[in-house]
Amino acid sequence: MNILLIYPEFPDTFWSFKHALNFVGKRSALPPLGLLTVAAMLPPDWPRRLVDTNVHGITDQDLAWADCAFISAMVVQRESAKQIIDQCRTAGVRVVAGGPLFNSEWESFGAVDHFVLNEAELTLPPFLDDLRHDRPQRIYATDQFADLRHTPIPQWDLLELKRYVSMNIQFSRGCPFNCDFCNVTTLLGHRVRTKTAEQIVAELDPLYALGWRGNVFFVDDNFIGNKPYVKNELLPALIRWRKNKTGNAFFTEASINLADDAPLMDQMVEAGFTKVFIGIETPDEHSLAECSKVQNGNRNLVEDVKRIQRAGLQVQGGFIVGFDHDQPSIFQRQIDFIQKSGIVTAMVGLLQAPAGTRLYERMKQEGRLCAQSSGDNVDGTTNIIPAMNLDALKEGYRHILEHIYSPEHYYRRLRTFLREFRPPRTRPHIQCSDLLALFRSFYHIGIVGRERFHFWALLAWTQVRRPRLIPEAVTLAIYGYHFRKICQRHVV
Repeated sequence: MNILLIYPEFPDTFWSFKHALNFVGKRSALPPLGLLTVAAMLPPDWPRRLVDTNVHGITDQDLAWADCAFISAMVVQRESAKQIIDQCRTAGVRVVAGGPLFNSEWESFGAVDHFVLNEAELTLPPFLDDLRHDRPQRIYATDQFADLRHTPIPQWDLLELKRYVSMNIQFSRGCPFNCDFCNVTTLLGHRVRTKTAEQIVAELDPLYALGWRGNVFFVDDNFIGNKPYVKNELLPALIRWRKNKTGNAFFTEASINLADDAPLMDQMVEAGFTKVFIGIETPDEHSLAECSKVQNGNRNLVEDVKRIQRAGLQVQGGFIVGFDHDQPSIFQRQIDFIQKSGIVTAMVGLLQAPAGTRLYERMKQEGRLCAQSSGDNVDGTTNIIPAMNLDALKEGYRHILEHIYSPEHYYRRLRTFLREFRPPRTRPHIQCSDLLALFRSFYHIGIVGRERFHFWALLAWTQVRRPRLIPEAVTLAIYGYHFRKICQRHVV
């Protein structure tokens, strides 16, 4: 049976980095890890192809070849997924769907033949067995959680590696915390399940053998959810692996309590980690308590961020406005926090209630749900009726984005970060795409960009004060170019 694995297109969003991709000559930020893992679970005698529509479109030849199309998507890919499903149906190709979008909204996709929901390690094998015997059911679901020690190595050879900025792997699933707006625990549970350190090395080895020397994103929702195993097994294994490897750098997501563990941060840097995304959410203690973000409460969050930066990890931050306890002062407080902390990549969104979360159920009971969640963190929409006047909330939100991504304040914040950041002694080697980005930034930002004065002033300042950080300065200037495009499109 010929299997066509299809990944829908991402819209132009904060994390798509579409406007930054042009600087490095790439088509997509990350490949579809879920589909690559599913591909590795298919019967070995079934031919398979991957079509990532972020890289290239689906052709008539693809559909004519396929007996079955496997589609996986996140909520933000909803519209592209619908179009692809229609294409497959028109071509007479059987459609199988899974992933976060379909876990929460499968009833909205009547044209899908079969749903393989929840964790594929558990629901895909019975579907494949039934499909092989021509008796497939429409829905395969489970309330159990998979043992990741049996998860196969993603089938990296299906990718056109040169089309991507970063690769991605998964070490763990689940999160010990209980933030009420987050659907991670709904989908993956509170108990943190991990692969072994040997599995992670076994996933990295073939990527390296294929010639990959770029960034690798550990997609875990909380990389330090199982601290003892990370410190005692995984990071030592990564440190050993990197001794004979050059070029790869890692980044991930973690909770703010990372700042409390200096040895852990040192280990992460030695293992090759350079960035970490942290959900800061809000500087307001009442709003943190409201959303059960207990791990962020009663802390000096600005100092926590700086401690992580000084350890050698760039902090990317997530922020939210629109909590019931938010007062009109919250907009300036968010601005002040972001600027003081030096979080250059600051994702600020209106509060949304994804299906399946405790927030969703509370809003439903209170009659405050008004739409589906868009899945886009910075499109200026919300699917709930906020306690604050909606017009005031949107105006305050617009003010935040106009401020933090204006060239003046963005480049000022970038300098704040560069003053604090202490990079490791060994740096990833320079690739051709890095040189391409440098020269294109000179033209698109330094000559025709409205931020050109700030750009050249930053490079001059960095060359004098922190010359080793020129690559970070250029990269973050390019990020700022992308973020401004997103803000102009969605908010301003």
